[in-house]
Amino acid sequence: MAEVILRGVGKVYPGDPPVRAVSDASLRVADGEFVVLVGPSGCGKSTLLRMVAGLEEVTEGDVRIGDRVVNRVHPRDRDVAMVFQDYALYPHMTVRRNMTLGLKLRKTPAAEIERRLQHAADLLGVRDLLDRKPAKLSGGQRQRVALGRAIVRQPACFLFDEPLSNLDARLRLHMRAELKALHQRLGTTTLYVTHDQEEAMTLGSRIVVLAEGLVQQIGTPLEVYRRPVNRFVAGFLGTPPMNFVDGRVEGGVFEGGGLRIPMAGEGAVTLGIRPEALLDSGRLGNSVPPRGPGELRSPSGDGTALELDVEVVEPLGDRMDVSLRTSEGLRLVARVPASEELTPGRRARFVVVPEQLHLFEPGEYGRRVT
Repeated sequence: MAEVILRGVGKVYPGDPPVRAVSDASLRVADGEFVVLVGPSGCGKSTLLRMVAGLEEVTEGDVRIGDRVVNRVHPRDRDVAMVFQDYALYPHMTVRRNMTLGLKLRKTPAAEIERRLQHAADLLGVRDLLDRKPAKLSGGQRQRVALGRAIVRQPACFLFDEPLSNLDARLRLHMRAELKALHQRLGTTTLYVTHDQEEAMTLGSRIVVLAEGLVQQIGTPLEVYRRPVNRFVAGFLGTPPMNFVDGRVEGGVFEGGGLRIPMAGEGAVTLGIRPEALLDSGRLGNSVPPRGPGELRSPSGDGTALELDVEVVEPLGDRMDVSLRTSEGLRLVARVPASEELTPGRRARFVVVPEQLHLFEPGEYGRRVT
């Protein structure tokens, strides 16, 4: 195992004009750490991973694996193992041959190959599949074989490029748990790419959020979720996404979209409200009536009360997502415990706790104010 260090890494594809895919990316992945690169399509996360693997040339900066810079090192000599989105299994070979081909090409002794094969097969539960070919395997089984091919290499680093995206939702959840458990057993340094923010939050010991080729924020999942550095990160992480309200803070009060909230600061801002931070005041026993539809004030110092029109209710079992509207037409989404009282066409009372609000500078990448 080894740490992976990126220092000012950039990638520019030639053309007229040239296309910049990654800019000034710096990251240190500790020995044994599981770090997830997450962002929307085209943000540069797969390009960054491929530069670590050696499948893309580094235009700027350095990639270090262990104690050496590997910018000019051939992919096969970097001591990394990559698992691709499409698994890249040879259809004419059995599972056994797919998993061991790389070791045979490296002239690993036969006894050592068999030992590693059996160890990986036991870890992944594919011992009874070794003589089958990929066409006879399910999607989940193919994924395990691709993992097994990487495990037998015993590399310094695992590189995963959206390995679960071709699986159905239920199998994806199952394989996600298996991947996490596998990392806990092996402790191999891992870089994992996904566009699924929920996958990133549950798998990574740290996550790296990218957008337009730039690293936006690095931190533990909870750090990034609770204190996003800008509006983009705040809106990208979370399901449903954060509600944003453009407005101004003047005289200690935020006003925008029909909302009035006591708040420190001054000037034009964007207010961020997580859906789970909108609390159904009926369940809280809050009897303080708001001044009017969508207008807010502080009840007993506990939070800020508001009254909103319920437009759409989406039941999700023990909870539900509720689309709400203020008197000025501003739409908000709340995630609340399941309730028969919240139905479309009715007016409902909610409370927002000031400590759970976020303020950003105006703009898509507006920096966090508080």
